[in-house]
Amino acid sequence: MHVEPSPLKTHAAIRDARRRGLRIGCVPTMGALHPGHVSLVQRARAECDFVVATIFVNPTQFGPNEDFSKYPRTLEADLEMCRAAGADLVFTPQISEMYAADAETIVRVTKLSTVLEGAHRPGHFDGVTTVVTKLFQITEPDLAYFGQKDFQQQLIIRRMVLDLNIPVTVVTCPIIRESDGLAMSSRNRYLSAADRAVAAEIFQALQLAEQLARESLAAPAEIAERMRAHLEATGTMQVQYATVADPQTLAPLETWQRGTSGVALIAAKVGTTRLIDNLLLEF
Repeated sequence: MHVEPSPLKTHAAIRDARRRGLRIGCVPTMGALHPGHVSLVQRARAECDFVVATIFVNPTQFGPNEDFSKYPRTLEADLEMCRAAGADLVFTPQISEMYAADAETIVRVTKLSTVLEGAHRPGHFDGVTTVVTKLFQITEPDLAYFGQKDFQQQLIIRRMVLDLNIPVTVVTCPIIRESDGLAMSSRNRYLSAADRAVAAEIFQALQLAEQLARESLAAPAEIAERMRAHLEATGTMQVQYATVADPQTLAPLETWQRGTSGVALIAAKVGTTRLIDNLLLEF
């Protein structure tokens, strides 16, 4: 496995792989890898001939009161995980290589970036779409792999790829969970033991939504209220949103018909740690 910090050398290595007729898979990450990330690299390894993972803590997707400075940086452990999962190349640029001091260009998906996560983290998705566009320019993948846990993010990236005619197929991979259902996340390491026990209730709320949808026991708005009530019953969780939305537009579902689908989405703070999760629903 080759580790390369230079965008130009990374691009040259991938161009060489493409000249050899190899199918390129890309797994963009911010590091602090866990089994969820590993599953993305493994999926890329199974479907592609040349796998590039990227490790870059992107400053432009953090708000002024967010955790950029304390975001965990565990490069050596991350590289070992990438190696074990079968990556061929890991791109590890410095901020100065990705953003000129006088950079002016932003890539923005307008509507999808303003709701849910976008409403609570203004500007966040501008940073995501800008850096992913840059990573796609450098790595030129045939397929790019993202996790379902960041449901809105993968939806926005799909929209961006479509709108900008970027020749890449976005592959969304299943959420990898702990034994109690908590979605794996780099931020889970911030949870105290007490907060960790409370955090498991997020998945319990999503399972409640799934049961109510499957058994046709409630309308989408009522399911959303039941999720919120379940989370607030912990007494310590700060719920930012709990909603049942259209999986393509993220608009709240008002009614449902048999055979339609939705997505239950939750964002909540447990202690000082903000967590998100989701579950696809079939009505």
